[in-house]
Amino acid sequence: MNRSSIFAVLLLLLVPVPLAMAEEVVPDSMAAIQFSFAPLVKRSAPAVVNVYAQRVQEQRPNGLFEDPFFKRFFGDGGSLGGSRKRVQNSLGSGVVVDPAGLIVTNHHVIADGDDIKVVLADRREFEAKVLIDDERTDLAVLKIDVEDEQLPALKLGDSDALDVGDLVLAIGNPFGVGQTVTSGIVSALARTRVGVTDYQFFIQTDAAINPGNSGGALVNVRGELIGINTAIFSRGGGSIGIGFAIPSNMVKTVVATAESGGAAIRRPWIGAEVQDVSPDIATSLGMARPEGALVVNLHPASPLTAAGLKRGDIILAVEGKPVESAQELGYRIATTAIGATTIIEYLRKGEHRETQVTMIAAPETVERDETSIDGKNPFGGAVVANLSPAVADEVDLPAESEGVAVLRIGKGPAQRFFKSGDIVLEVNGTAIGKVQDLKAVLDGEDTYWRIVIKRGGRDLKIAIGG
Repeated sequence: MNRSSIFAVLLLLLVPVPLAMAEEVVPDSMAAIQFSFAPLVKRSAPAVVNVYAQRVQEQRPNGLFEDPFFKRFFGDGGSLGGSRKRVQNSLGSGVVVDPAGLIVTNHHVIADGDDIKVVLADRREFEAKVLIDDERTDLAVLKIDVEDEQLPALKLGDSDALDVGDLVLAIGNPFGVGQTVTSGIVSALARTRVGVTDYQFFIQTDAAINPGNSGGALVNVRGELIGINTAIFSRGGGSIGIGFAIPSNMVKTVVATAESGGAAIRRPWIGAEVQDVSPDIATSLGMARPEGALVVNLHPASPLTAAGLKRGDIILAVEGKPVESAQELGYRIATTAIGATTIIEYLRKGEHRETQVTMIAAPETVERDETSIDGKNPFGGAVVANLSPAVADEVDLPAESEGVAVLRIGKGPAQRFFKSGDIVLEVNGTAIGKVQDLKAVLDGEDTYWRIVIKRGGRDLKIAIGG
């Protein structure tokens, strides 16, 4: 035996052996043998449902059959040249949050659905009515008629009480195979660069989430709903252990609106343009590290202005909850009730301060004059309105924006040229300041259109016709 071998043997003899390793003990009870989530699943799973949405889409005819030459042979409505309808089905999950039949799911599960059905865990099927469908949060609230029956429901927990490392279960219907339960931990909190909703603040988990899980439940060990499973990061379409859920505290605001009978969510408004604090900004301000949201601009009607905040202040916390980024500030404000008074902590010239801010809804400073445009013009199918802080907030524009904004796009020529949030600046040489200006120009006999819009902060010129 060489010297190194002798040294290794002596080292092993000198190291104390733990009692558990030295003496094996046979388990003396079922509890010592078996650890299971089964009791938790039995309580939670019946409240998770399947959601089916059916969409009827009209397929445009092949452009070849629009040619007058081919119309001579096939006509306008021939089987080859006519439009056809195609039925598309989407599958997702949902969660019963009220025993009377109130269900939360994702907006993208039911978006544009003409016929929405809910299938309970016991396989009963119901037609669903959409109470709230909010694209900005990617949440929707459905209602099914269960008469006097009380359905199994999940209690909404406090997502702010979560810690990284907490055990969670994901319940849903991945790939349409049937209700499935997976387990994991909270991998991260306050993920803000996922790009799924306007309010970037997600719970990240390694519990397996796959297509079909959208709208399903993320449950803590107390059986409380702490998130709605929404998205995954994947290179091939399947789970690789990076899933994202909308926190339950955001879900609460949407459910509260539905329970109060509201059809649209009224969100608190602070009338501020903010940005992340970069390392360079932090260094220039003498901060120990980058944190908070830097106030770049304030609207005169902003409640922050009324509370004494100014441009250049850095918001550090809302109601005692730290703010690490501009996205996190947006989430904290969105989960605060209109009319509530909250404490905001901020930094000004190296001095820590705090103030009370009363949350308000975005004001209508000018008459909205919401108008649906029809007729044979490029704006046909668009819904437009005069810009105010309220309208700007709806289409995610800066609060100080002025003019006429495109709110929504329906069927019509506008689908080809415009997007929600476009600001109409000029049409055929006429400046557009109000909806009435746009209507006056469109009432003419023009067949050639020169249009200037603002999109994403840039002016775009569009020429249509000939």
